[in-house]
Amino acid sequence: MIPFNAPPIVGTELEYMQSAMGSGKLCGDGGFTRRCQQWMEHKFGSKKVLLTPSCTASLEMAAILIDIQPGDEVIMPSYTFVSTANAFVLRGATIVFVDIRPDTLNIDETLIEAAITDRTKAIVPVHYAGVSCDMDVIMALADKHGLFVIEDAAQGVMSSWKGKALGTLGHIGCFSFHETKNYTAGGEGGATLINDPRLIERAEIVREKGTNRSQFFRGQVDKYTWRDIGSSYLMADLQAAYLWAQLEAATRINQQRLRLWQNYYAALQPVAASGRITLPSIPPACQHNAHMFYIKLRDVDDRTALIDWLKEAEILAVFHYIPLHSSPAGQRFGRFSGEDRYTQSESERLLRLPLFYNLSDNNQQTVINSLLSFFS
Repeated sequence: MIPFNAPPIVGTELEYMQSAMGSGKLCGDGGFTRRCQQWMEHKFGSKKVLLTPSCTASLEMAAILIDIQPGDEVIMPSYTFVSTANAFVLRGATIVFVDIRPDTLNIDETLIEAAITDRTKAIVPVHYAGVSCDMDVIMALADKHGLFVIEDAAQGVMSSWKGKALGTLGHIGCFSFHETKNYTAGGEGGATLINDPRLIERAEIVREKGTNRSQFFRGQVDKYTWRDIGSSYLMADLQAAYLWAQLEAATRINQQRLRLWQNYYAALQPVAASGRITLPSIPPACQHNAHMFYIKLRDVDDRTALIDWLKEAEILAVFHYIPLHSSPAGQRFGRFSGEDRYTQSESERLLRLPLFYNLSDNNQQTVINSLLSFFS
């Protein structure tokens, strides 16, 4: 079976994990944690990066940092993972879903302003497939209405908008290092990027269970104490050691994924030209990271037939999110603003193809041949 995904392995992970084990510092904020955080601060230009156990934890931190209260409203697309909404629902917010653009499957920036009310607290753009939302429009709207912008950049590590790294354009950015992402911390992991300097001190406190422990270890206070609400949002240094191996090879991983992505695109262009499928669209201002390669079939029946065809050839291809607004929890905790023109229909057409760092050229060609055979 050719899997849909396999976690990236570059070869130095075990060495670094053994080093972490020998250091006597396996819990959070050890040497490898500092290396990873400083690397991202320098590479992406964020004011402060804090590693977390997951992107879910990062989003939950963000909701606390912007003081989400019961009755607040948070705008986001419905076509996203449940964590994007859960983080704010946990603080009592109502989720206001906005339709997506059919080209990028990102939130339609032209529909956001109509969804803003006097209860709106934040906009949460989700950079689907590592392709940026229109951050110029979104940041202008946030400035106009006094709103926070929390970037769900779970899929966007090493992607950019007009040359600026995703996750660094909003007030807070959230990364994922889950095993399905381009870079992993050994299965799970995330990062919170604090781009508003006013939030840095509190972010450290919230992440350390509501204490000023980080200030204590830097010698800024003579004892640490409970200062705020918070939780255990530290990544273990053992995981950070695995992640450090990946970040050292980040450029190599990125180039390999882009090469595989381009192979699919070139091979499937004739099928797209015939009208059988739609290929991904990358706006000129976006530099993507080849997080995924998807195709859009004509309808859900066509997609189901192709999934079954590939499965017969021992190739695993999958569809993605069920739109949140159509789920029981989405109907309970949120509402859809305006008309759902594209969210449901586009989600039913989309199919993700195998794409991961260690995918061999032979296996990718097998996938391509099976696809071409189906469409012929």
